[in-house]
Amino acid sequence: MDRIRIIGGNPLNGTIPISGAKNAALPLMIAGLLTEQTLILDNVPRLADVAQLQRILGNHGVDITAVGKRPGDGKYQGQTLQISAADIIDTTAPYELVSRMRASFWVVAPLLARMHQAKVSLPGGCAIGTRPVDLLIMALEKLGAQIAIDGGYVVAKAPGGLRGGYIDFPKVTVGGTHVALMAATLAKGTTVITNAACEPEVSDLAECLTKMGACITGAGTTRIEVEGVDVLHGARHTVLPDRIEAGTYAIATAMTGGDVQLEGARPELLQSALDVLIEAGAEIGVNADGIRVRRNGNGIRPVQVATAPFPGFPTDLQAQLMALMVCAQGASAITETIFENRFMHVQELARFGARISLDGETARIDGISTLRGAPVMATDLRASVSLVIAGLAAEGETMVNRVYHLDRGFERLEDKLKACGAAIERISD
Repeated sequence: MDRIRIIGGNPLNGTIPISGAKNAALPLMIAGLLTEQTLILDNVPRLADVAQLQRILGNHGVDITAVGKRPGDGKYQGQTLQISAADIIDTTAPYELVSRMRASFWVVAPLLARMHQAKVSLPGGCAIGTRPVDLLIMALEKLGAQIAIDGGYVVAKAPGGLRGGYIDFPKVTVGGTHVALMAATLAKGTTVITNAACEPEVSDLAECLTKMGACITGAGTTRIEVEGVDVLHGARHTVLPDRIEAGTYAIATAMTGGDVQLEGARPELLQSALDVLIEAGAEIGVNADGIRVRRNGNGIRPVQVATAPFPGFPTDLQAQLMALMVCAQGASAITETIFENRFMHVQELARFGARISLDGETARIDGISTLRGAPVMATDLRASVSLVIAGLAAEGETMVNRVYHLDRGFERLEDKLKACGAAIERISD
């Protein structure tokens, strides 16, 4: 199993190209099930989760062609996927595939919308709370689906097809909004989704579906309206840049000091995180090529932050910010409001010498001047990169174990950091 070895203490200086967003690419790939024609996605990141979803879609009979670099492409240009679901040969998504990645459960929506039936295993994924699928099932039932749970599978049927309906989510759910959007595109009549997620990845999916012939208004707001159509056609769409990756490298730059250009990053996708970094003492500049992050000499200031749905501070940057606050000059507090049990990185950060106490949903961090390198173990995707950030600033050697979590969501992490001066390498046993 691979490990990542880091010798801390080097500031980051240089340029880091931002990859396509994993959290946008996955629902976009699943949307390819909605049409017999080919959906072409550009700027798809090369990630373990993307490869796993390709296997899941292949199980349904989807043909996927991956095109690598073309002449003139940059070094980190994302891949292009050509997704053709002309013949869906199987409407079952089995446990052994779905259990490895939660987002794969979303195939239930296009399969039900287009084929009027689906049998999908209840999902797996990161162990950061229950994250139940009850809201996703509720949304489909509002569109006329008949759903039963049988032997760990969701068995869904819609004889005669889905019908437009009114979906009011009791709490904001990105996955639920993705599922409702995809299902509603081929439903008969009008669907209204209220308390919808406003995340950029939802807007990106809606933009792609519109290119495919869907009639969607209001994406990016809490109220989305979808007028169902009979069929969707092929289209070409570019995956938006990954705001979580951009925020992660911005925090790493603030942690180590230095000056990094985040090439291709879009500030409007992570403004709340940038505001927090400015409060913490980083200098943030926006230019034609993306976002420039600097921290030269000044210390890290403590902050008080609560995670929230977009446009609030992202839960997917909570662990990274906590690593930064470990070295702040004073006491910080981070409250996690989205997922329970998402503080599993606390005990690993403590191995660097961090002083963190938990009080329910809030972590209180007393900053220290020096971290010490240590062997640590990743518990989930975002927690794992927080350990890398701590290791970059710690004295001596840090060994991050179980880095397969990193490969699920960060494309060529060690290559990008090494190009900016980090002493980091992957070790394969």
